[in-house]
Amino acid sequence: GADAFAPSAVSLPRAAVAPLAMSAAAEAPAMADSGVPAEHAAPSESVADAEIPTNLPSDCGMDYVPLATMLATGQLAEADQFTRDALIEIAGSKEKGRDFVYWTEVKDIPSTDLATIERLWNKFSGGKFGYSVQKNIWKKSKGDFEVFCRKIGWTTKDGEVERKKRWFGASEFMYDVKKAPNGHLPLTSALRGTSLIKQLLSHPVWDNDDWKKDP
Repeated sequence: GADAFAPSAVSLPRAAVAPLAMSAAAEAPAMADSGVPAEHAAPSESVADAEIPTNLPSDCGMDYVPLATMLATGQLAEADQFTRDALIEIAGSKEKGRDFVYWTEVKDIPSTDLATIERLWNKFSGGKFGYSVQKNIWKKSKGDFEVFCRKIGWTTKDGEVERKKRWFGASEFMYDVKKAPNGHLPLTSALRGTSLIKQLLSHPVWDNDDWKKDP
């Protein structure tokens, strides 16, 4: 559907490529533009500081401790937004004055950073969430985006009509490790096509399991 994970109905980029959700620092009505869900996940008090990893390598000088903290304390909505904002930065998009990623920039994202992001999502979801999980489901879906979306819970039904879930206003996605299907998070906008998510899932970092190794 045309509303597929729509982060915004305004400020469309001139190039016809799929952007990531606008960052929270974007202009005008930030809730809709940023893709920030209306309801945030409640932090859990059950995780001790000692359990939050701090050796989180980045080739771009990115600090991933906030992401680790959000994931460790169950703040999945915030972690999801942090991940999109991080990709905007490490892909070089922010430096070029944009707050979305062109699919052609995915190749510029360092494997070191994607591996760090993936280990955190994987660790704190018990292996349920992450791009590598989505890649495996993508392969099982034989590259059919509609099948893929159904498998990871990115679709819903209005009566008999199936459509993509929305994340503007009150988000329809599940920020809950127990309730959400495998591969449900992190979210990637497909509002203007599927090129971006296809490139993310075919990044060379997923060619082997080296990303799993702790630094």
